[in-house]
Parts: sequence; structure tokens; C-alpha cells
Amino acid sequence: MDLSQPGIELAQALEADPLLPGAVLLDRGAFAGLLSRRRFFKHLSRQYGPELFLHRPLRVMYQYAHVPLLVLSGSTLVVQAGRAALERSPDLLYEPLAVESQEGCYCLLDIHQLLVAQSQIHELAMQRIQEQTRAQVIQAEKMASLGRMVAGISHEIKNPVNFISGNVVYLTQYARDLIELVTAYEALLPEIPETLQQLRSTMEFDFLREDLPKLIDSMAIGADKLKKTVAGLQSFSHVGSENFKAADLHDCIESTLIVLNNRLREGVEVIRTYGELPLVACQSGHLSQVFMNLLANAVDALLEVQNQIPPLERQRWQPTIMIRTQCMDALPADLAAIEPASIAAVEPRTMDVTGWVMVEIADNGPGIPEAIQTKIFETFFTTKPIGKGTGLGLAITHEIIARHGGHLRLRSPRWPETYPDRPFDLPGTSFEVWLPLTAEL
Repeated sequence: MDLSQPGIELAQALEADPLLPGAVLLDRGAFAGLLSRRRFFKHLSRQYGPELFLHRPLRVMYQYAHVPLLVLSGSTLVVQAGRAALERSPDLLYEPLAVESQEGCYCLLDIHQLLVAQSQIHELAMQRIQEQTRAQVIQAEKMASLGRMVAGISHEIKNPVNFISGNVVYLTQYARDLIELVTAYEALLPEIPETLQQLRSTMEFDFLREDLPKLIDSMAIGADKLKKTVAGLQSFSHVGSENFKAADLHDCIESTLIVLNNRLREGVEVIRTYGELPLVACQSGHLSQVFMNLLANAVDALLEVQNQIPPLERQRWQPTIMIRTQCMDALPADLAAIEPASIAAVEPRTMDVTGWVMVEIADNGPGIPEAIQTKIFETFFTTKPIGKGTGLGLAITHEIIARHGGHLRLRSPRWPETYPDRPFDLPGTSFEVWLPLTAEL
């Protein structure tokens, strides 16, 4: 209302709407202040109040009822607004606030409505925390169940694999001995009987003598590969272990790649650039889960792009995951300025950091838009379609790395100098896992 309007118009407006907290006052269209319901009726109830204020301009009453204003911008958070309102002097606690929603546009906010909104936000926050905790517990149970299942399967496979692998050695020697024996008989017999000649021709003995060692060698290679697969599955199955033990991060990465091998066969190339790494004190099963989340996300992004490219154009783009490991004396400057607060809260042991290990998992996929990079580690945030993403993977990954006293850094677009010999036409994404080396080892 304009300050030139009579007070009776404000009285009529307040009586017509019992929930109206007051009025925004304008002076020739410009914001001049506000007059609350409480102060308006307080001055109106004084002796001769109606005669003094009802038929005179609101400017008159405002001169008497004027109090310090609390004006907030429309972008102010509800919690911040509530704190600012409660920090006012006691006689102003029940005064409404002025909110500038747009330049030159003001509205009133009742303190009661503000406190109700603040309490609702608190309830929603508690509900979300409970949902996050419940979801993380379910995810942890799933990973533990997966670990038990993988451990059981790998145990059942391990014995027959060892049986095959162990006996291949003897089979190789037996075959070699038999071939040498037949060769010796052939050298001693001047003429081979017709019956043996026919048998030799029927079984294609010359081919058999040449191919049998190759066949046994291929069996040995297959058995050895199967043993490595079982070892990788057993390493991955330790996901529920809570103890910090010395572990080889390369083994953790390779065991994860074994689990993902079926998806990698869809055309994803993996380039390994491994540096010399010492053993790292860590929860190896949990770190395997970190690598699983990062690698699985990279595979999802690459295959999604590949499926969108016309078949004739796919030869121009090779979906690639690049894994790089390196041992560093110190953190980069931007990470060194960040104190991993979770060390004290989650891992109370004293850590004498002697260096850092960096594991980078990068891809040449579509990248992550800058607008959502700040949200990417939030619980339940996902860019995947409904039913394909839980929004827990990166949140849990971030928590596990924090528990280890480490850092997780996202780069998208991926810095080109990281892999200068492989120029790609897509921006790509890079996740760097930084883990501390301790004097305990």
C-alpha cells in the first residue's frame, strides 16, 4: 500500500484476511518499509487511535510505528532467514520479514510461517539422512552378499582348476614320453607291418604327433588363465573385510577387471599404464568396490555412446578406458589444501603419511557437464535412467576413500596432457584416487 492511502484501507484489508501479517509500504512506487498487523492494531487501540490514524495517510502512523526492518533477498535459505529473524531484539521477534523476490518487488513473510517451514526442512533432512543410511546399509549388504556368493563360487571352482592345472604338467611329460617311444620304435623297425601302417594312416599319426603338444600347451594356458580368474574373484570377494592390511592395488584393479570382463568384451579397450607402487595399508575389498564403481560407470558411459553411433561410424571412435598408477611424494596443491576430516572420525589410528599413491581411471566418453559436477557425489544423485542407477555408487566411493584418509578428484573434460598420444573427439572423464602411504609398512 502507498503511504498516501488512508489507514482505514489497511484496516479493512487486515480484517478481510486474518492471516495477512501486515502490509508492504510504498512511497510513489518505491519500497518504503512495512507495517505489521500487530503494530498497526497496537497503535490503533490507543486513546484517540481511530481518530488519529484511520482517516489520515498511513505515513502518519508509520512515523510512530516505524521499527528497524529485516529485508532478505529471495535467494536466502530458509535456515539462514530463520536464524536472522531469531537474532533480532526480543521486541522485534514477532515482526514479519520483508523478502525481495525481484528487483523492486517485495512481499511479507510471517515469522510463524518461516519457523514452520524451517521445522519441515529439518524433518525432511532427517528423513533424507535416514533414507541415505538405509540405502547405504542395503548397498553394503548387497556387496557383502555378492562377496559371499563370489567366494563360494570361486572356492567350488578352485579345486577342479587346481586338479586340471596340476595334472597338465604330468600330461605334458607323458605325451612327450609316448611320442619319443613311438619315434624310437620307428627307428628300430626297418619295415612297419601293413596293419600298423593302416592304423597310423587312419589316426593321422604325423598330425597327432605335431598337434598333441600344442593342444596340451593350450590346455595349460587356459588352466593358468582360469586360476588367475579364480584368484581375482577371491580377491574381489573380500569386500566385507574391515581390517586394514597391506595390499597390492594393481591386484585390486585386475581382479575388478576380471569381474567386468564380460562387459569389456563389448568393444571397450583398456590401456594400463602402471607405475611401481609399494603395498598400501587399506581395506582391499572396499577399494575393489571403489574401482568397480568407477570402472562400471566408465563402461556404462562408453557403451551408451557406442550404441548411439551409427554402425558405419563406429570405426572412427574406439571406446577406451585408461588406467594409470603413480607414486608421488606429495599431493597436488589443490588437494593439499583440503583436510580429509573423515580420518579422525572414521579411522582413529595415527597416520604418519610418507607419500601418496594415485590411481587414475579415465575414459574418452561424453564427459560430465560442469553444471552437475558439484552434485555428482551426493547420495541418490544419478544421471542414469530410472531403474539403471541408484545414485549410491559415487557417494559410497567418496566415503570409502575419505575413510582411508584419501581424496577423490574429478576432471571433466579430462586434461589432454594426461594422454597426449591419444587425441579423442569426446571430452572424456577422469577420476583420480589419491591414497596415503603410511610408515606402518
